[in-house]
This record gives sequence, structure tokens and C-alpha cells, in this order.
Amino acid sequence: MSQNDPQPVPEGVDLERPNPARIYDWYLGGTTNWAIDREFGAKAVETFPMVRTLARVGREYLGRGVHYLAQQGITQFLDLGSGVPTVGNVHEIADAVNPDSRTVYVDNEPVAVAHSRVLLEKQGDLNRHAVLHGDLRNVEDIWERAMDTGVLNPHKPIGLIAVGVLYFFGPDDDPHGVITRYRDLLPAGSYFMSSHMTIDGVPLEGEDKREEVRRQYERSSSRLFVRSKEEFARFFTGFELVDPGVVWIPHWRPDEYPSPANEEYLDQPAASSAFAALGQKV
Repeated sequence: MSQNDPQPVPEGVDLERPNPARIYDWYLGGTTNWAIDREFGAKAVETFPMVRTLARVGREYLGRGVHYLAQQGITQFLDLGSGVPTVGNVHEIADAVNPDSRTVYVDNEPVAVAHSRVLLEKQGDLNRHAVLHGDLRNVEDIWERAMDTGVLNPHKPIGLIAVGVLYFFGPDDDPHGVITRYRDLLPAGSYFMSSHMTIDGVPLEGEDKREEVRRQYERSSSRLFVRSKEEFARFFTGFELVDPGVVWIPHWRPDEYPSPANEEYLDQPAASSAFAALGQKV
């Protein structure tokens, strides 16, 4: 561990392998990562320099989606696979629209959870903001614990978020079944927003580099699983898609919220290698 590593190391942190949440934090310019994560990230950037900008594009989509939901009157959010706190956290964006909004974060990475708790203790409102350490695949457990925080009201519409996380789950994890169970638990009027990596329709130029990055992730604590547009759309089965539907991330309401990195991809949206969508339970 270098002298620049954060201290102390939260209990349960695996420093033997790079972790996707901490790598993502490094891509975004954060400091909640260790040498093993930075080395992995630097190698990925060396292989495919766009990866760091693409991380920001994904983060900016999260901001646009949350801002849209808050503008529609959604006052409570459940963020699955929330990751390490960084610029543009869900509760910050929601609170800027409605100071009484409520957010529960969920992540299985101890670093993400520990730093989320610190952030919320310093800058949040513990009556309206909470974080849970858990595996989002354990739907009933996560849902029950999220409601037990007292932060969320299960009888009022919730903004369910799974941005930049579903591609870490393979077929054996049954991600479609997992999301279906969450959708079933949501009260009417709720929304589900997500994004997903793909090779469906992505320009052939640079595909060898993108594939090499995916192989590198096989050596981290989580593999990457890309899905087609049709497979991604299945996560929204039974929900009414918000305009513009399932689209490349840069084209999902680009004017909704400040998104400087996103602007670089408006003319080449397929180069973002990811889809985005938001749907409502009616």
C-alpha cells in the first residue's frame, strides 16, 4: 500500500485483487482507491484511453436520470450498486430539486459503504439518507432492510436505480429475475432506471481494445458481461418507457442536466458502448 492510500482500511476490504467500485472511483478522479486499483485502471486506460471518459459519461447519465425523476415528483430513491461516493451523488442531485428527498444506497463493497457512511454523516441527513452493505441479488433481504431504515415509504413511488452495475452479473446470477423481483415490489408510479454495456451496434474500430479491457476485468474481483439492446430492454418488461426509450447513453435526454463529457459523444453515440433507459410502473 502506498502512502497515498486512504486510511484506515475498512474491515472486509480485499486488497489482493482490484475492485470495480474502486477502479471506477479512480476513473472519475476520486481518491477512495488503493494502489492495486490504480494500477489496474492505468493499464485499462493504456489499453483503451476512452475508458476514463466513458466512466464520466455513465456518471453523468445517472445525474440526468435522477434530476428527471426528481422533477417528476419522485422524492425517494433506492440506489443499487451505488459504488464509492463521488461527484454527483443521488441524494445531492435529488436534494437540490427537493430538499426533503430520501435516498438509500446499497453496495457490497466495504470501501463504498464505509465512505458513503462518512459522507452522509458529514453532509447528509441521517433521517433521510442511509447506506446498506449487502448483495443486491438478495432482493427480499435488501428490500426489507431498506424499508427498515425508515427512510423509504414502501407505499409511495420509488426511483429504483441500477446504473453501471448489471453488467457485473452473469447468467448464473439471473439478473433479469433479480430485477423482476424488485420491479414487483415497487409501488405503482415508481420508476426503474438503468444502463448497460454492450457490443450490439458498437463501431468495429477499437473493438479489439475494448475486448482486451473486458479480459483485464476477468482478473479483477468481477467479470464484465455485455448484453444486446434486446436483452437490456427486457429489464423494463411491463414498465412504460420514458421518452426516448432504450437509447445510447449520450442520447438519453442530453439537455436534462449538465453533462460535459457526454457532449463529446453526441455525434458518435454508439462509441459509448452502453445503453440507457428509464421506465415507469403504471
